[in-house]
Formats: sequence, structure tokens, C-alpha cells
Amino acid sequence: MQKLPEIITMKKIIFTILVILIIIAGLFTAVNSSRKLQQDDGRITIVTTLFPLYDFAKTIGGDKVNVSLLLPPGVEPHSFEPTPGDIAKISKADIFIFTGEFMEPWAHEILSGISNNKLIVVVASTDISLIPAAQKHEHHHEQNEEAEHHEQHVHNEHEGMDPHIWLDFDNDKIIIDNITNALCKADSANTDFYKSNAEDYKTKLTQLDNSYKTQLSDCKSRTVVFGGHYAFGYLANRYGLQYLAAQGLSPDSEPTAQGIITLIEQIKKENVHYVFYEELTSPKIAETLTNETGTKMLLLNAGHNISRKNLETNISFIDIMTENLQNLKTGLECK
Repeated sequence: MQKLPEIITMKKIIFTILVILIIIAGLFTAVNSSRKLQQDDGRITIVTTLFPLYDFAKTIGGDKVNVSLLLPPGVEPHSFEPTPGDIAKISKADIFIFTGEFMEPWAHEILSGISNNKLIVVVASTDISLIPAAQKHEHHHEQNEEAEHHEQHVHNEHEGMDPHIWLDFDNDKIIIDNITNALCKADSANTDFYKSNAEDYKTKLTQLDNSYKTQLSDCKSRTVVFGGHYAFGYLANRYGLQYLAAQGLSPDSEPTAQGIITLIEQIKKENVHYVFYEELTSPKIAETLTNETGTKMLLLNAGHNISRKNLETNISFIDIMTENLQNLKTGLECK
């Protein structure tokens, strides 16, 4: 027969266990209720991979969407690999937007393993004419065999197509149409709202494009020397600029010593006064070029991703491209 103190102790243990179970059950109910409220608030859940896609979707969707950027702030996107949490986020979304196989080679494999049949997938590059990553830009001066070999190394390091499609504003209009079509499919009741926002954004892109054409039309230099990876081929093509990048398509690629020497020679020969550096990566290559040539450095932001500070201040894609235009005007010495 159990003694009274033992019975009391056992009752306390049982009571404590019951209290813990009740607390756990309450927390579980609260979490489920919160999730249900998030799911039933009427907003479309969108997951995007890169900042331009995030900005487009957020602007078009307005208060009717909940948009998240898969890339953590400040992370360079070319080497990004999604985590299990990222994959879970995609699988629960209404719409998933990515650039294409050349920018996010991991996307198709992940999507093939997702069982959400209602997920609308937007390949942003659909209906866009990609330019080859191997496209060779003319430099309008003589090059010896070694220099030609360097240029081939710089621009042809990666097979395939250039994925930086958002650096042509006409391409951005196509991307916006692709996103708008997906939103109208997911939420047909608000079709007019989405289409109106899309047209407003495309009008702003037209105005920005006209500013680039006008303000870059009369410059002392037409040569953009970029101490980073090959990101601005579309922009250079659109505005008739010569584009020299120190690296290939990936920021992880390293230029050869001869490649740097060749760029230094070209900077001096063409009387270039500014070298551009890229966002979110070390500017050491641009610094080397400026130290050897007496030039100055300016930022040229491809807009793949943004810093946490810029995310908090709601910087837009158009803000970034407007700042690029000002730096290009300075760097190319435009009137």
C-alpha cells in the first residue's frame, strides 16, 4: 500500500503533465489558427528568386499579394542554392517566379518534386529573345592574338545564354506581362487591377528607357569597363555601348593575369577615366584596374539582389536603374 506522501507526489506529477499537455495543445491550436488566418486573408502568395521579379510582382499585385524574395538580403545569386525551408515555401505558394534555366538551374529539379498541383509557375524569360553568353563585342581597335584569346576567355567562359534579361527594359515589359497573366489566372476577380498596375509600370519603364537613350547619346566615351562578372550585355546592346567585363558570367570566375593586363592596356589606349564595380561582391578587381591606370571607381548595379538596408527602405528596380544612369553619365562623360 502506497504511503500518503507518495500518492500526493504522484498526483503532482500527473497534474504537471496534464498542464504541460494543455499548454502544448493550446500553442498548437494558436499556430494552426494563425496559419489559417494567413492562408485565408485573401492575398495571393508569391515566391520570387531575384529582386527585379520581386519588385515587379509586388508593384503589380499591390495589397492583394504577399510577395517574398527567396534570396536572403545581400546574398550573391549566382551561387545560391535553396534550403529545405525555401523548397517548402515554394511548395506552399500560389505563384512561383524564376528567371529561367540559365539563371536558376536548380529550379526545374525542385519543381519536379513538388506535389502542389495548384502552383502557378512563371518562367520570366518566356517569349524573350536571349543573347548568347558567347557574344563577342567589337572594341574598334587592333588586338593581337593574345588579347583576342583573353576576350574569348572573358566572354565565352560559360556555354549557353546570358541570363541577365532584366537589363533590357523591353524585356522587363515582357516579364511584367508574364507575371500579370499568372496573377489574373490565380485571381481573375481582380484582373483589371493587375493589368492597370502593369501598364503603369510599363509606362515608367518606357520613360526610363527614353532617358537612357537621350542622356547616353552624346558622351565622350562609349566604353564601359566593368571590374566584375559579365552582367551588362543586354544594356550595352540596347544603347550601343562597348562592354568590357573582367570576369565571365559567374562572379566566382577569376580573370587571368594576362586578361587584367589587356584591360589595363585598353583603358589607357581608349582614355577611359572610370572603372565600374558591381554590387554585393568584393571590388578588388576594379580596385586593381584603377590603381594601375589612375582611373576612378563607380558602382554599376545589375540589381540581382539588394542589401537588407535597401530592402527595408523599399528601394525599387527603377531606383537602381536610375542611379545606374547617373553613374554611366559620369563614367562615360556625357553632356
